[in-house]
Amino acid sequence: MGRFLAAFVLVCLISLPVKASGLDGTAMSLWWVLPFAGVLLSLAIMPIVASDFWHHHFGKISGVWALIALGMIGYVFGVGTAIHEVLETYLHHFIPFIIFILSLYVICGGIKIDITTKANPYFNTFFLGVTTFVASWIGTTGAAMLFIRPFLHVNQGRKCRQHLVIFFIFLVCNIGGSLTAVGDPPLFLGFLNGVDFFWPTTHMFGPFLTMTIPLLVIFYFFDKRAFKKENDDYSTLRDNQEDVRFIVRLGGQRNLLLLLCAVASIIFSGIWKTDMGIYIGTVFLKAPDIARDIILLGLTSLSIFYGNKRVRAENSFTWGPFMEVFKVFAAIFITAAPVIAILKVGQGGALSGLVQLVNTAEGPHNGLYFWITGGLSAVLDNAPTYLVFFNLAGGDASELMTTLSQTLLAISAASVFMGALTYIGNAPNFMVKAIAEQDQIAMPSFFGYILWSVGILGPFLILVHLLWI
Repeated sequence: MGRFLAAFVLVCLISLPVKASGLDGTAMSLWWVLPFAGVLLSLAIMPIVASDFWHHHFGKISGVWALIALGMIGYVFGVGTAIHEVLETYLHHFIPFIIFILSLYVICGGIKIDITTKANPYFNTFFLGVTTFVASWIGTTGAAMLFIRPFLHVNQGRKCRQHLVIFFIFLVCNIGGSLTAVGDPPLFLGFLNGVDFFWPTTHMFGPFLTMTIPLLVIFYFFDKRAFKKENDDYSTLRDNQEDVRFIVRLGGQRNLLLLLCAVASIIFSGIWKTDMGIYIGTVFLKAPDIARDIILLGLTSLSIFYGNKRVRAENSFTWGPFMEVFKVFAAIFITAAPVIAILKVGQGGALSGLVQLVNTAEGPHNGLYFWITGGLSAVLDNAPTYLVFFNLAGGDASELMTTLSQTLLAISAASVFMGALTYIGNAPNFMVKAIAEQDQIAMPSFFGYILWSVGILGPFLILVHLLWI
Protein backbone atom coordinates (compact mmCIF):
# COMPACT_ATOMS: atom_id res chain seq x y z
CA MET A 1 0.00 0.00 0.00
CA GLY A 2 2.85 2.37 0.78
CA ARG A 3 4.31 1.82 -2.71
CA PHE A 4 0.88 2.31 -4.26
CA LEU A 5 0.45 5.65 -2.49
CA ALA A 6 3.92 6.75 -3.58
CA ALA A 7 3.08 5.85 -7.18
CA PHE A 8 -0.20 7.73 -6.90
CA VAL A 9 1.53 10.88 -5.68
CA LEU A 10 4.10 10.59 -8.50
CA VAL A 11 1.32 10.33 -11.09
CA CYS A 12 -0.33 13.35 -9.48
CA LEU A 13 2.86 15.37 -9.88
CA ILE A 14 3.20 14.42 -13.53
CA SER A 15 -0.42 15.02 -14.49
CA LEU A 16 -1.13 18.04 -12.29
CA PRO A 17 -3.41 20.64 -13.93
CA VAL A 18 -2.28 24.24 -14.04
CA LYS A 19 -4.94 25.44 -11.60
CA ALA A 20 -6.52 23.68 -8.67
CA SER A 21 -8.30 24.85 -5.56
CA GLY A 22 -8.38 23.67 -1.99
CA LEU A 23 -11.25 22.02 -0.18
CA ASP A 24 -14.43 24.05 0.28
CA GLY A 25 -15.35 23.40 3.89
CA THR A 26 -18.78 25.00 3.44
CA ALA A 27 -19.81 22.23 1.04
CA MET A 28 -18.80 19.38 3.34
CA SER A 29 -21.05 17.50 5.74
CA LEU A 30 -20.10 15.49 8.79
CA TRP A 31 -19.79 12.40 6.55
CA TRP A 32 -16.36 13.74 5.61
CA VAL A 33 -15.19 12.90 9.12
CA LEU A 34 -15.75 9.18 8.44
CA PRO A 35 -12.29 8.28 6.96
CA PHE A 36 -10.53 10.07 9.79
CA ALA A 37 -12.72 8.33 12.36
CA GLY A 38 -11.95 5.07 10.56
CA VAL A 39 -8.20 5.52 11.04
CA LEU A 40 -8.68 6.33 14.73
CA LEU A 41 -11.03 3.41 15.34
CA SER A 42 -8.71 1.04 13.48
CA LEU A 43 -5.81 2.23 15.61
CA ALA A 44 -7.89 1.85 18.76
CA ILE A 45 -9.72 -1.43 18.14
CA MET A 46 -7.66 -3.57 15.75
CA PRO A 47 -4.68 -4.12 18.12
CA ILE A 48 -7.17 -5.49 20.65
CA VAL A 49 -9.39 -7.70 18.49
CA ALA A 50 -6.86 -8.74 15.81
CA SER A 51 -3.40 -7.84 17.06
CA ASP A 52 -1.39 -10.08 14.71
CA PHE A 53 -3.34 -8.94 11.64
CA TRP A 54 -2.94 -5.28 12.64
CA HIS A 55 0.78 -5.67 13.34
CA HIS A 56 1.42 -7.05 9.85
CA HIS A 57 -1.05 -4.91 7.90
CA PHE A 58 -1.52 -1.60 9.76
CA GLY A 59 0.11 0.29 6.86
CA LYS A 60 -2.32 -1.20 4.35
CA ILE A 61 -5.34 -0.54 6.58
CA SER A 62 -4.28 3.07 7.14
CA GLY A 63 -3.66 3.45 3.40
CA VAL A 64 -7.19 2.21 2.58
CA TRP A 65 -8.75 4.94 4.74
CA ALA A 66 -6.48 7.54 3.09
CA LEU A 67 -7.57 6.36 -0.36
CA ILE A 68 -11.23 6.54 0.68
CA ALA A 69 -10.72 10.18 1.74
CA LEU A 70 -8.96 10.98 -1.55
CA GLY A 71 -11.66 9.19 -3.51
CA MET A 72 -14.37 11.27 -1.83
CA ILE A 73 -12.44 14.47 -2.58
CA GLY A 74 -11.89 13.48 -6.20
CA TYR A 75 -15.53 12.46 -6.73
CA VAL A 76 -17.06 15.62 -5.19
CA PHE A 77 -14.52 18.32 -6.00
CA GLY A 78 -12.68 16.83 -8.97
CA VAL A 79 -9.38 15.09 -9.56
CA GLY A 80 -7.51 18.40 -9.71
CA THR A 81 -8.62 19.30 -6.20
CA ALA A 82 -7.69 15.83 -4.92
CA ILE A 83 -4.22 16.18 -6.42
CA HIS A 84 -3.87 19.68 -5.01
CA GLU A 85 -4.91 18.43 -1.56
CA VAL A 86 -2.30 15.65 -1.66
CA LEU A 87 0.40 18.17 -2.56
CA GLU A 88 -0.83 20.79 -0.08
CA THR A 89 -1.10 18.34 2.80
CA TYR A 90 2.12 16.47 2.16
CA LEU A 91 4.38 19.33 1.02
CA HIS A 92 3.25 21.84 3.63
CA HIS A 93 2.53 19.55 6.54
CA PHE A 94 3.36 15.84 6.40
CA ILE A 95 6.76 15.91 4.65
CA PRO A 96 8.25 18.68 6.86
CA PHE A 97 6.73 16.91 9.86
CA ILE A 98 8.19 13.50 8.95
CA ILE A 99 11.60 15.00 8.03
CA PHE A 100 11.68 16.69 11.43
CA ILE A 101 10.80 13.39 13.15
CA LEU A 102 13.23 11.40 10.96
CA SER A 103 16.20 13.68 11.62
CA LEU A 104 15.79 13.70 15.39
CA TYR A 105 15.03 9.97 15.48
CA VAL A 106 18.14 9.05 13.47
CA ILE A 107 20.51 11.55 15.07
CA CYS A 108 19.44 10.78 18.63
CA GLY A 109 19.58 7.07 17.79
CA GLY A 110 23.32 7.57 17.28
CA ILE A 111 23.81 9.12 20.72
CA LYS A 112 24.18 6.78 23.66
CA ILE A 113 23.86 7.88 27.25
CA ASP A 114 25.20 5.27 29.66
CA ILE A 115 24.11 5.81 33.24
CA THR A 116 25.74 3.83 36.02
CA THR A 117 23.32 3.67 38.92
CA LYS A 118 20.74 1.41 40.48
CA ALA A 119 17.13 2.03 39.61
CA ASN A 120 15.09 3.50 42.43
CA PRO A 121 12.23 6.00 42.76
CA TYR A 122 14.63 8.84 43.68
CA PHE A 123 16.73 8.48 40.54
CA ASN A 124 13.72 7.92 38.27
CA THR A 125 11.96 11.04 39.55
CA PHE A 126 15.13 13.12 39.23
CA PHE A 127 15.72 11.79 35.72
CA LEU A 128 12.18 12.62 34.60
CA GLY A 129 12.43 16.11 36.10
CA VAL A 130 15.67 16.94 34.28
CA THR A 131 14.65 15.46 30.94
CA THR A 132 11.26 17.21 31.08
CA PHE A 133 13.02 20.57 31.30
CA VAL A 134 15.57 19.67 28.61
CA ALA A 135 12.76 18.74 26.21
CA SER A 136 11.88 22.42 25.77
CA TRP A 137 15.34 23.15 24.38
CA ILE A 138 15.94 20.21 22.04
CA GLY A 139 12.32 19.40 21.21
CA THR A 140 10.08 16.66 22.56
CA THR A 141 10.99 14.34 19.68
CA GLY A 142 14.73 14.75 20.27
CA ALA A 143 14.37 14.37 24.03
CA ALA A 144 12.14 11.32 23.69
CA MET A 145 14.57 9.53 21.37
CA LEU A 146 17.61 10.57 23.40
CA PHE A 147 16.36 9.66 26.87
CA ILE A 148 13.87 6.80 26.58
CA ARG A 149 16.53 4.14 25.96
CA PRO A 150 18.77 4.97 28.97
CA PHE A 151 15.65 5.30 31.13
CA LEU A 152 14.50 1.82 30.15
CA HIS A 153 18.04 0.44 30.39
CA VAL A 154 18.50 1.60 33.99
CA ASN A 155 15.19 -0.04 34.89
CA GLN A 156 15.61 -3.14 32.74
CA GLY A 157 15.75 -5.56 35.66
CA ARG A 158 12.40 -4.47 37.07
CA LYS A 159 9.12 -6.32 36.70
CA CYS A 160 6.83 -3.26 36.59
CA ARG A 161 7.92 -0.80 33.90
CA GLN A 162 4.70 0.18 32.17
CA HIS A 163 4.14 3.21 34.40
CA LEU A 164 7.66 4.46 33.65
CA VAL A 165 6.83 4.77 29.96
CA ILE A 166 3.41 6.31 30.58
CA PHE A 167 4.80 9.10 32.78
CA PHE A 168 7.68 9.56 30.33
CA ILE A 169 5.10 10.19 27.59
CA PHE A 170 3.21 12.64 29.80
CA LEU A 171 6.24 14.66 30.84
CA VAL A 172 9.05 14.35 28.30
CA CYS A 173 7.03 13.78 25.12
CA ASN A 174 4.50 16.53 25.80
CA ILE A 175 4.52 18.83 28.83
CA GLY A 176 8.30 19.26 28.65
CA GLY A 177 8.02 20.95 25.25
CA SER A 178 6.04 23.94 26.49
CA LEU A 179 8.75 26.50 27.25
CA THR A 180 10.21 27.41 23.84
CA ALA A 181 9.09 27.53 20.23
CA VAL A 182 11.33 24.60 19.35
CA GLY A 183 9.97 22.49 22.21
CA ASP A 184 6.83 21.15 20.55
CA PRO A 185 5.56 21.26 16.94
CA PRO A 186 2.47 23.41 17.74
CA LEU A 187 4.61 26.12 19.33
CA PHE A 188 7.01 25.96 16.40
CA LEU A 189 4.08 26.58 14.04
CA GLY A 190 3.21 29.62 16.14
CA PHE A 191 6.82 30.81 15.84
CA LEU A 192 6.64 30.47 12.06
CA ASN A 193 3.46 32.56 12.12
CA GLY A 194 5.01 35.43 14.06
CA VAL A 195 4.92 34.45 17.75
CA ASP A 196 8.15 35.40 19.55
CA PHE A 197 10.52 32.51 20.22
CA PHE A 198 10.53 33.08 24.00
CA TRP A 199 6.84 34.01 24.35
CA PRO A 200 6.08 30.49 25.62
CA THR A 201 8.95 30.76 28.13
CA THR A 202 7.37 33.68 29.96
CA HIS A 203 3.69 32.85 29.51
CA MET A 204 3.74 29.05 29.77
CA PHE A 205 6.09 28.76 32.75
CA GLY A 206 3.27 28.87 35.33
CA PRO A 207 1.13 26.23 33.60
CA PHE A 208 4.30 24.16 33.02
CA LEU A 209 5.01 24.06 36.76
CA THR A 210 1.34 23.44 37.56
CA MET A 211 1.47 20.26 35.50
CA THR A 212 5.05 19.12 36.08
CA ILE A 213 5.48 19.35 39.86
CA PRO A 214 2.34 17.37 40.84
CA LEU A 215 3.04 14.74 38.17
CA LEU A 216 6.58 14.22 39.46
CA VAL A 217 5.24 13.86 43.02
CA ILE A 218 2.61 11.34 41.89
CA PHE A 219 5.20 9.46 39.87
CA TYR A 220 7.53 9.23 42.86
CA PHE A 221 4.91 7.63 45.11
CA PHE A 222 3.65 5.44 42.26
CA ASP A 223 7.16 4.21 41.50
CA LYS A 224 7.94 3.79 45.20
CA ARG A 225 4.90 1.55 45.62
CA ALA A 226 5.85 -0.51 42.55
CA PHE A 227 9.42 -0.76 43.79
CA LYS A 228 8.26 -2.05 47.16
CA LYS A 229 6.14 -4.73 45.50
CA GLU A 230 9.19 -5.89 43.53
CA ASN A 231 11.55 -6.03 46.50
CA ASP A 232 10.87 -7.64 49.86
CA ASP A 233 13.38 -5.56 51.81
CA TYR A 234 12.84 -2.10 50.35
CA SER A 235 14.49 -0.21 53.22
CA THR A 236 17.76 -2.12 52.81
CA LEU A 237 17.80 -1.56 49.07
CA ARG A 238 17.05 2.11 49.57
CA ASP A 239 19.98 2.49 51.97
CA ASN A 240 22.28 0.75 49.51
CA GLN A 241 21.42 3.30 46.83
CA GLU A 242 23.31 5.97 48.76
CA ASP A 243 26.64 4.21 48.12
CA VAL A 244 26.14 3.93 44.35
CA ARG A 245 28.08 6.47 42.33
CA PHE A 246 26.13 8.28 39.66
CA ILE A 247 28.18 8.12 36.44
CA VAL A 248 27.10 9.30 32.99
CA ARG A 249 28.99 8.34 29.83
CA LEU A 250 28.22 9.85 26.47
CA GLY A 251 28.80 8.04 23.19
CA GLY A 252 28.32 9.33 19.67
CA GLN A 253 29.55 12.87 20.24
CA ARG A 254 29.43 13.59 16.50
CA ASN A 255 25.69 13.06 16.59
CA LEU A 256 25.42 15.45 19.51
CA LEU A 257 26.92 18.16 17.30
CA LEU A 258 24.49 17.18 14.52
CA LEU A 259 21.60 17.47 16.99
CA LEU A 260 22.64 21.02 17.89
CA CYS A 261 22.87 21.86 14.18
CA ALA A 262 19.40 20.42 13.60
CA VAL A 263 17.88 22.54 16.35
CA ALA A 264 19.74 25.61 15.04
CA SER A 265 18.44 25.03 11.49
CA ILE A 266 14.88 24.83 12.80
CA ILE A 267 15.25 28.10 14.69
CA PHE A 268 16.94 29.81 11.74
CA SER A 269 14.12 28.83 9.37
CA GLY A 270 11.73 30.82 11.52
CA ILE A 271 14.03 33.84 11.77
CA TRP A 272 14.80 34.03 8.03
CA LYS A 273 12.11 36.20 6.45
CA THR A 274 11.91 36.21 2.66
CA ASP A 275 9.37 36.00 -0.16
CA MET A 276 11.61 33.69 -2.17
CA GLY A 277 10.46 30.17 -2.92
CA ILE A 278 9.34 27.76 -5.62
CA TYR A 279 6.11 26.24 -6.86
CA ILE A 280 5.60 22.49 -7.00
CA GLY A 281 2.41 22.17 -8.98
CA THR A 282 0.03 24.64 -7.37
CA VAL A 283 1.75 24.68 -3.98
CA PHE A 284 4.22 27.43 -3.06
CA LEU A 285 7.13 26.41 -0.83
CA LYS A 286 9.08 29.14 0.96
CA ALA A 287 12.86 29.18 0.74
CA PRO A 288 13.42 28.96 4.54
CA ASP A 289 11.26 25.82 4.74
CA ILE A 290 13.06 24.22 1.79
CA ALA A 291 16.46 25.07 3.26
CA ARG A 292 15.47 23.69 6.67
CA ASP A 293 14.27 20.38 5.24
CA ILE A 294 17.36 19.99 3.02
CA ILE A 295 19.66 20.71 5.96
CA LEU A 296 17.81 18.23 8.18
CA LEU A 297 18.03 15.55 5.51
CA GLY A 298 21.74 16.30 5.09
CA LEU A 299 22.35 16.04 8.83
CA THR A 300 20.40 12.77 8.87
CA SER A 301 22.59 11.38 6.09
CA LEU A 302 25.76 12.44 7.91
CA SER A 303 24.49 10.69 11.03
CA ILE A 304 23.78 7.44 9.15
CA PHE A 305 27.00 7.27 7.11
CA TYR A 306 29.54 8.92 9.42
CA GLY A 307 28.11 8.39 12.89
CA ASN A 308 29.38 5.76 15.29
CA LYS A 309 27.79 2.52 14.08
CA ARG A 310 28.75 0.69 17.27
CA VAL A 311 26.79 3.19 19.35
CA ARG A 312 23.76 2.83 17.09
CA ALA A 313 23.95 -0.96 17.42
CA GLU A 314 24.23 -0.72 21.22
CA ASN A 315 21.10 1.42 21.18
CA SER A 316 19.33 -1.44 19.34
CA PHE A 317 18.40 1.10 16.69
CA THR A 318 15.82 -0.13 14.19
CA TRP A 319 13.55 1.54 11.67
CA GLY A 320 10.42 -0.11 13.07
CA PRO A 321 9.17 2.69 15.37
CA PHE A 322 9.78 5.35 12.72
CA MET A 323 7.99 3.34 10.03
CA GLU A 324 4.97 2.92 12.30
CA VAL A 325 4.76 6.69 12.74
CA PHE A 326 5.35 7.25 9.01
CA LYS A 327 2.58 4.93 7.83
CA VAL A 328 -0.04 5.85 10.40
CA PHE A 329 0.52 9.61 10.23
CA ALA A 330 0.63 9.59 6.41
CA ALA A 331 -3.00 8.46 6.59
CA ILE A 332 -3.91 10.70 9.53
CA PHE A 333 -2.74 13.86 7.74
CA ILE A 334 -4.77 13.05 4.60
CA THR A 335 -7.94 11.97 6.40
CA ALA A 336 -7.73 14.94 8.81
CA ALA A 337 -7.62 17.42 5.90
CA PRO A 338 -11.44 17.48 5.41
CA VAL A 339 -11.96 17.88 9.17
CA ILE A 340 -9.56 20.82 9.27
CA ALA A 341 -11.20 22.34 6.17
CA ILE A 342 -14.58 22.25 7.93
CA LEU A 343 -13.10 23.87 11.02
CA LYS A 344 -11.37 26.59 8.98
CA VAL A 345 -14.62 27.95 7.53
CA GLY A 346 -15.89 28.54 11.02
CA GLN A 347 -19.60 29.23 11.25
CA GLY A 348 -20.08 28.40 7.57
CA GLY A 349 -19.21 24.73 8.08
CA ALA A 350 -20.79 21.60 9.49
CA LEU A 351 -19.06 22.27 12.80
CA SER A 352 -20.47 25.79 13.09
CA GLY A 353 -21.93 25.06 16.50
CA LEU A 354 -18.45 24.32 17.78
CA VAL A 355 -17.07 27.55 16.31
CA GLN A 356 -19.86 29.66 17.81
CA LEU A 357 -19.00 28.30 21.21
CA VAL A 358 -15.43 29.64 21.17
CA ASN A 359 -16.08 33.03 19.50
CA THR A 360 -18.93 34.83 21.27
CA ALA A 361 -20.25 38.37 20.83
CA GLU A 362 -18.21 39.40 23.87
CA GLY A 363 -15.01 37.97 22.42
CA PRO A 364 -13.11 34.66 22.59
CA HIS A 365 -14.25 32.21 25.25
CA ASN A 366 -10.81 31.25 26.50
CA GLY A 367 -11.98 28.35 28.63
CA LEU A 368 -13.67 26.70 25.67
CA TYR A 369 -10.70 27.47 23.45
CA PHE A 370 -8.60 25.55 25.99
CA TRP A 371 -10.82 22.46 26.20
CA ILE A 372 -11.86 22.23 22.56
CA THR A 373 -8.34 22.83 21.23
CA GLY A 374 -7.06 20.26 23.70
CA GLY A 375 -9.73 17.70 22.94
CA LEU A 376 -9.10 17.91 19.20
CA SER A 377 -5.32 17.93 19.73
CA ALA A 378 -5.64 14.55 21.38
CA VAL A 379 -7.14 12.99 18.25
CA LEU A 380 -6.19 15.27 15.33
CA ASP A 381 -2.48 15.64 16.19
CA ASN A 382 -1.75 18.81 18.10
CA ALA A 383 0.24 20.69 15.42
CA PRO A 384 -2.49 21.17 12.77
CA THR A 385 -5.09 21.67 15.51
CA TYR A 386 -3.05 24.51 17.00
CA LEU A 387 -2.83 26.16 13.58
CA VAL A 388 -6.60 25.94 13.00
CA PHE A 389 -7.50 27.53 16.34
CA PHE A 390 -4.70 30.08 16.00
CA ASN A 391 -6.46 31.24 12.82
CA LEU A 392 -9.94 30.99 14.38
CA ALA A 393 -8.69 33.45 17.01
CA GLY A 394 -7.72 35.92 14.27
CA GLY A 395 -4.29 34.70 13.21
CA ASP A 396 -2.62 38.04 14.04
CA ALA A 397 0.42 37.11 16.14
CA SER A 398 1.01 40.64 17.46
CA GLU A 399 -2.59 40.90 18.70
CA LEU A 400 -2.58 37.37 20.10
CA MET A 401 0.63 38.03 22.05
CA THR A 402 -0.81 41.22 23.62
CA THR A 403 -4.55 41.95 23.65
CA LEU A 404 -5.54 38.30 23.23
CA SER A 405 -2.62 36.78 25.14
CA GLN A 406 -4.96 34.68 27.30
CA THR A 407 -6.51 33.20 24.16
CA LEU A 408 -3.08 32.33 22.74
CA LEU A 409 -2.11 30.87 26.11
CA ALA A 410 -5.26 28.73 26.12
CA ILE A 411 -4.53 27.43 22.60
CA SER A 412 -0.82 26.83 23.33
CA ALA A 413 -1.26 25.11 26.70
CA ALA A 414 -4.11 22.95 25.40
CA SER A 415 -2.28 21.74 22.29
CA VAL A 416 0.92 20.92 24.17
CA PHE A 417 -0.53 19.41 27.34
CA MET A 418 -3.47 17.52 25.86
CA GLY A 419 -1.37 16.01 23.12
CA ALA A 420 -0.53 13.56 25.92
CA LEU A 421 -4.10 12.26 26.17
CA THR A 422 -3.75 9.68 23.36
CA TYR A 423 -0.96 7.85 21.58
CA ILE A 424 -1.59 9.89 18.42
CA GLY A 425 -1.87 13.33 20.02
CA ASN A 426 1.84 13.91 19.45
CA ALA A 427 4.23 11.88 17.29
CA PRO A 428 6.78 11.12 20.08
CA ASN A 429 4.03 9.35 22.04
CA PHE A 430 3.64 6.74 19.32
CA MET A 431 7.39 6.34 18.84
CA VAL A 432 8.10 5.85 22.54
CA LYS A 433 5.27 3.29 22.73
CA ALA A 434 6.83 1.38 19.82
CA ILE A 435 10.30 1.45 21.41
CA ALA A 436 8.90 0.28 24.76
CA GLU A 437 7.10 -2.62 23.09
CA GLN A 438 10.34 -3.58 21.33
CA ASP A 439 11.82 -3.74 24.84
CA GLN A 440 9.12 -6.29 25.80
CA ILE A 441 7.04 -3.81 27.85
CA ALA A 442 3.31 -4.50 27.59
CA MET A 443 1.83 -1.07 26.94
CA PRO A 444 -1.88 -0.27 27.46
CA SER A 445 -4.26 -0.44 24.51
CA PHE A 446 -5.43 2.78 22.83
CA PHE A 447 -8.39 3.14 25.20
CA GLY A 448 -6.44 1.74 28.13
CA TYR A 449 -3.88 4.51 27.75
CA ILE A 450 -6.69 7.09 27.62
CA LEU A 451 -7.93 5.82 31.00
CA TRP A 452 -4.45 6.42 32.40
CA SER A 453 -4.07 9.87 30.85
CA VAL A 454 -7.52 11.21 31.70
CA GLY A 455 -7.38 9.81 35.22
CA ILE A 456 -3.98 11.29 36.03
CA LEU A 457 -3.78 14.42 33.86
CA GLY A 458 -7.45 15.45 34.07
CA PRO A 459 -7.38 17.07 37.55
CA PHE A 460 -4.28 19.11 36.72
CA LEU A 461 -5.67 20.24 33.38
CA ILE A 462 -8.67 21.54 35.32
CA LEU A 463 -6.25 23.27 37.71
CA VAL A 464 -4.44 24.93 34.78
CA HIS A 465 -7.78 26.18 33.51
CA LEU A 466 -8.74 27.62 36.90
CA LEU A 467 -5.37 29.24 37.64
CA TRP A 468 -4.09 30.45 34.28
CA ILE A 469 -6.73 30.54 31.53
